[in-house]
Amino acid sequence: MAARAGARNAATFRDNDIDDAVLQRLTAEDLRELGVASVGHRRRLLDAIAALGAPAPAANVSGPPAETTLTLAPKAAAERRQLTVMFCDLVGSTPLSARLDPEDLRGIIGAYHRCVTEIVESFGGFAARYMGDGVLVYFGYPQAHEDDAERAARCGLALVGRVPQLGQGEELHARIGIATGLVVVGGEVVEHDVAGDTPNLAARLQALAEPDTVIIAASTRRLTGELFEYRDLGAIELKGITAPVPAWQVLRPSAVESRFEALRGSTLTPLVGRDEEIELLLRRWARAKSGAGQVVLISGEPGIGKSRLSVELGQRLQAEPHLRLRYFCSPSHQDSALHPFIDQLSHAAGFARDDSPAAKLEKLEAI
Repeated sequence: MAARAGARNAATFRDNDIDDAVLQRLTAEDLRELGVASVGHRRRLLDAIAALGAPAPAANVSGPPAETTLTLAPKAAAERRQLTVMFCDLVGSTPLSARLDPEDLRGIIGAYHRCVTEIVESFGGFAARYMGDGVLVYFGYPQAHEDDAERAARCGLALVGRVPQLGQGEELHARIGIATGLVVVGGEVVEHDVAGDTPNLAARLQALAEPDTVIIAASTRRLTGELFEYRDLGAIELKGITAPVPAWQVLRPSAVESRFEALRGSTLTPLVGRDEEIELLLRRWARAKSGAGQVVLISGEPGIGKSRLSVELGQRLQAEPHLRLRYFCSPSHQDSALHPFIDQLSHAAGFARDDSPAAKLEKLEAI
């Protein structure tokens, strides 16, 4: 465990001049400032460091004592990744630093960093670097998800909503820029640093964002589809980028019912090569109409076309009387109990975004 923990953070230790003497005095706060965002990772590192000073077990009384070592491994090989990069900045930190005592400012920045780290990790992101009042975040590294762009946008909205509520005795606001593209992670550069235009684009978008807003590039907008409501900012001039760049402000999650349609649009290309599956579903539908209830499970690896098949069946049955109930799971709501059922009831009742609890109750009673 000690060897693995040391290898994972070797480059960070080297870059910050941490030798054996300094290593054994590191605290959880030190590790957080070094960019070790995960609580579990910090705990394992501290346990491994503590083991360095522990007496070796007397497994062989006739020979020399066993040793516990923390190996510093060479830098990891470079990885080519499709990454969604988020740059989060604390607005107005320069005036704060001129007005506040350094210790008070450190407390505010620390609370801000902890808030960002907690929310980023809850959405499956990775806080790669803390740069004063700025935080560089990756979605898609070290763990990739099929919906990293969506996770980044939802995380950005959560952050700009949460930072003003930190309660540090100051009015705090965040602004966020997000971009998606190919990068190279690691290799000859510092561990977790990336090479490519994507981080630069995210940083430039963040610099132009208003307080409490999330701005995304066209590359991210294509991947999030109609999952959100946007404000089109048009093509904007960015420092260091030759041509104007299209950008959008993410306003809020949309009320779209189907994630499949939100990401792919309502106009679909013809379904090819699934005649046998469609015929099977139609035969089961015929049995159900005759009074013999049917249940069909469509399973398969991600991207194989399960949702597309169910959409095709729905289109084939448009002319026939039927009641369709649709329930959608989402990785964004994996900690929300019964979310698919609550969401379906909300759509069925026609909840509006600004409905009061009394209005929602009235609509539920109506159905």
